[in-house]
Amino acid sequence: MRSGNPKVAAAAAERKGAGDAAPDAPHASTRYTPPSLTKAQMPSPMWVPVLMFVFFGVGVLLIFLNYTGVMPGAPDGWYLVGGLGAILFGIITATQYR
Repeated sequence: MRSGNPKVAAAAAERKGAGDAAPDAPHASTRYTPPSLTKAQMPSPMWVPVLMFVFFGVGVLLIFLNYTGVMPGAPDGWYLVGGLGAILFGIITATQYR
């Protein structure tokens, strides 16, 4: 079936010939190129897990030494707070690991 409307036929002919306007123009590549990684998607540097385990170790060691009486003035609540704070910093560092 052909359309009897000359405007529709002219628009179809215009769309059909639109690609022939610049025969020397480069064509888009059909090859898939994956998107490049952003900084947030790249793996963490080696110092992030090292720092995390250092914070965990220092926190546990501080709490352990506090209750064994090795620290001066032990047992003291401030050593406990410091140890728990170091463990908290270790947890915060763990959230930055990719």
